[in-house]
Amino acid sequence: MYKLVLIRHGESTWNQANQFTGWTDVGLTERGENEAKDAGKRLKNAGFNFRYAYTSFLKRAIKTLNYVLEEMDLSWIPVEKTWRLNEKHYGQLQGMNKTGMVEKYGEEQVLKWRRGYDARPPEIPLDDPRHPAHDPRYQQITEAGAQPGTESLLDTVNRIVPYWETNIKQTLKTYKEVLIAAHGNSLRALIKHLKNISDEAIVDLNIPTGIAYVFEFDNNLNLLKDEFLADEETLKKLMEEVKNQTKK
Repeated sequence: MYKLVLIRHGESTWNQANQFTGWTDVGLTERGENEAKDAGKRLKNAGFNFRYAYTSFLKRAIKTLNYVLEEMDLSWIPVEKTWRLNEKHYGQLQGMNKTGMVEKYGEEQVLKWRRGYDARPPEIPLDDPRHPAHDPRYQQITEAGAQPGTESLLDTVNRIVPYWETNIKQTLKTYKEVLIAAHGNSLRALIKHLKNISDEAIVDLNIPTGIAYVFEFDNNLNLLKDEFLADEETLKKLMEEVKNQTKK
C-alpha cells in the first residue's frame, strides 16, 4: 500500500483579497497558518509518518509544508522544492481582483481562464519586471516552461506529469508515504492525471485551502481510493467558497 497526500497551501493574503496570484510570491494569513497547523494535527492523528515531501518555489506552499511537518514532529525529513509544482501562471491577471475581472471580461471568459483546460490568460511580456525571467529563482533553470508569461491548465499538466512519472512516483515507491504541499491548479493538474479526469470535467474540481487529500495505491501504483481528511459538510462549504470567488 502506498499513500500520497496532497495539500493546497493555507489561505494566502491574496486569497483573502480575492486576487489572482499565480507565481506572485505572497505569504499566508493567520487563517492560512491555522489551516496548515490543523492539517498537520489531522495527519498525525490519522497515523501518517512521512519520510519525504515536495513543495513549490513559492513561500505560501513552503510555509504550509513547514507548519504541517512541525505539527507532526517531522521537520527533519527531506524536502524537495521544484518550480514544476508552482501554481499556474495567471499572466496579466496576477494581482487583479477576480470579481473585477468578471465585470471587465464576463463570467464565461474568466471561468475559462480560472478553471478551463487550455485557455491562457493574457501574457506578461518578457520586458515586464514581473516576468519570471527576471526572478533569480528561475534564471538558472534551462528547462522548457520554467519562465512562462502565462499558462493554461494544460501547460501546468505538461510540466507536472513528467515530474510525477520520473521523480515523485519513484520516491513514493521508496518511502511508501509522500506529502506534497502545492497550489490549487498544480494539484488539479496532478489529480487530473491520477484520476483520469476529462478535459471538460476538470472545470468542476475545486480544491480548498489547507485540507489534506489522501490517495491510496496498490503495489503496482494503481489508484485504489482517494478522500479528503475533512467531514462532508465542512468540505462542501470550503469547496463552494473556492467555486464562488468570482461571484459578486
